[in-house]
Amino acid sequence: MMAGAIEWILDKQQQWAAAEQAPEAKKQAQRRFADGVLGLSKAFALAASSDAARGIREDVGFFQAIRAALVKTAGGSGTSQQDRELAIQQIVSRAVVSTEIVDILAAAGIQTPDISILSDEFLLELQQMEKKHLGLEALRKLLNDSIRSRTRTNVVEIRAFTERLQDAIARYHANAITTAEVLQELIKLAKDLRAARERGEATGMTLEEIAFYDALAENESAQQVMGDDTLRVIAHELLVSLRENVAVDWAHRESARARLRVLVKRILRKYGYPPDLQDAAVQTVLQQAERLSASWQPGHSRA
Repeated sequence: MMAGAIEWILDKQQQWAAAEQAPEAKKQAQRRFADGVLGLSKAFALAASSDAARGIREDVGFFQAIRAALVKTAGGSGTSQQDRELAIQQIVSRAVVSTEIVDILAAAGIQTPDISILSDEFLLELQQMEKKHLGLEALRKLLNDSIRSRTRTNVVEIRAFTERLQDAIARYHANAITTAEVLQELIKLAKDLRAARERGEATGMTLEEIAFYDALAENESAQQVMGDDTLRVIAHELLVSLRENVAVDWAHRESARARLRVLVKRILRKYGYPPDLQDAAVQTVLQQAERLSASWQPGHSRA
C-alpha cells in the first residue's frame, strides 16, 4: 500500500509540473503534496484532542508517512543517533514518522543487500522494477547520499557529480526527458561514481593525491598541455608541501592563506603549469586543502 501510494504521488507531481509553464510554478507543483500535508499536520495538531481529529488520526499519519518518504531532509533532523546510523547504513530517506524511519527502498520492494557500492545487481533491479517513479526517487536519494559521503574529500568530484544529478532531475521535472530516460542517466552517473572511487587502485595514487590531481586537471587544456604523469607529480608535491605547512587555523587567517597561495603558485611555476590557468587552479587547490586539512592534524591518520 505504501509503495503504491508513493508511486501515485510521484506520478501526480510530474503531471502537475508538466501542466505548468513557469519554472517556479513547476517547483511549486512538485511541492504541492508535501505542502498540503504540512498544512494538514498543523491543523490536526491544533485539534488533536477533538473527536473529529481522533477519527482521522490514522489517515493523517498515513499522509505524513508518505510525505516523510518523499521529502529530502537533512541528516539527523529530528532523529536519534541510532536512527541516523541506521539510515546511513541502509542509504535511506532521513525523515522520521514518530520513531519509525521510512525506508523508501524497502517501500519500493528492493531487496538487494549490496547497495552501498551501487552494484550492477542493484542498478539492474532498479531498472527493471515496475514502479519507475519510486525507483527513480530511491536512486536519487541514494546518489545524493553517496556523493556527499563518499566524495567529501574531493571538491572537484563533489561539484561535477552534484551538477550532473541536479541537471538530470531538473530536466526531468521540466518534462525534457522521460522517467525511463532520467533513470538511465542516473544509472550511468552511479556507475561513473563507482568508477571514480576505484581510480586509486588503477593509478597507484592515494585519495588525497587524486583530489589534488583533479584540482589541477579540472581545466582540460591544462591536462592536455601538462600530461597525466606531470600532473601526478605536481599533485604529490602539493600534498606533501601543504600538509607540512598548514596550520590549525589557516583557513581563518588571511596571512596564512596568502602564504599558502604563494607556496602553491611556486610549485605550479616550477613545473610550467599554464600561467593563464594558475589563478583558478590555486583557488581550487586551496579549497581542496581546506577540506583535507582536518585529517592532517595530530590524532588523525593520513591517507
